[in-house]
Amino acid sequence: MIHRSKAPLRIGLAGGGTDVSPYCDEFGGAILNATISLNANATIEITGDNRIVLEAFDRDEKEVFDWSEQLLLNGHLDLLKGVYNRIQKDYPFQKTGFKLSTYVDAPAGSGLGTSSTLVVAIVGAFAEMLQLPLGEYDIAHYAYDIERNDLKLAGGRQDQYAATFGGVNFMEFYKDDKVIVNPLRIRQRYLDELENNLLLYYTSTSRESAKIIEEQSKNVTEKKQTSIDAMHELKHQAQMMKEALLKGQLHEIGHILNIGFEQKRKMAAGINNALIDDIYNAAKASGATGGKISGAGGGGFMIFYCPGNTKYKVQQALDKFGGVNRNYQFTKHGLKTWSV
Repeated sequence: MIHRSKAPLRIGLAGGGTDVSPYCDEFGGAILNATISLNANATIEITGDNRIVLEAFDRDEKEVFDWSEQLLLNGHLDLLKGVYNRIQKDYPFQKTGFKLSTYVDAPAGSGLGTSSTLVVAIVGAFAEMLQLPLGEYDIAHYAYDIERNDLKLAGGRQDQYAATFGGVNFMEFYKDDKVIVNPLRIRQRYLDELENNLLLYYTSTSRESAKIIEEQSKNVTEKKQTSIDAMHELKHQAQMMKEALLKGQLHEIGHILNIGFEQKRKMAAGINNALIDDIYNAAKASGATGGKISGAGGGGFMIFYCPGNTKYKVQQALDKFGGVNRNYQFTKHGLKTWSV
């Protein structure tokens, strides 16, 4: 028997960083994001022997173990081990050999929520195998709890919920891990135009988001007003983006993105750097009206709003930086699971 799952990666359009504690616990956070046609994939194959095989095809990593109820976390394939350990603890299943294999359509540390989306996909594959009665909120929170509490990885909350629910969502975050997902009913022609005009650009660099997020959290804890005020502005940016998309005021998207770009760099050191500035300025000089760094910042993907047909000139302008323009489509589905 084979059990499969896939969960979509996401583009964060506004409010990024306000889903991170302690900011959202104290002030409440808000983010607008949209899932895209790049996925994290997980497959569990029942082998019937006494071995556990873990393999990440995109990372070219593989480990093989004799059957054990808990696997040692050692920095290799820890996301896979962490989910297995938690599932085995909460929903212990009979001793049977299996192979868990994964593949993610974007590099780790690229800012599209790869790690959290992969955790959601793995949880989904086990839920499919064991027929666990978990709803969307359950799976998203379970994945979040594994990452933040079991694996001690710093980060926000949006990625797990985006991957599980899918589509374009306005999300609200509060203390005690309370999350409210509000799906947005955006006219299809507005989404089509946004998809056409929004350029997804991979800088061919990655970063360790945990360090940036840890500093961002520290700035809030230490009451650094510049960082806190920037997060307030980013939360307001999410409201502005929601209104612009629902009303079809797409001409405002670039300006709203630009607000986020200017405010995000104030949250923590390392979010911005000279390369990002050069790329951003080149894109705007070629016709983009605004853009942002995806995820925690420091590298990875950037997005640019290019009205009319300006995206072709923007693409040409960015060629000299050695990055890659990535094709995508918005998706309406979240986590999918099935067995064969």
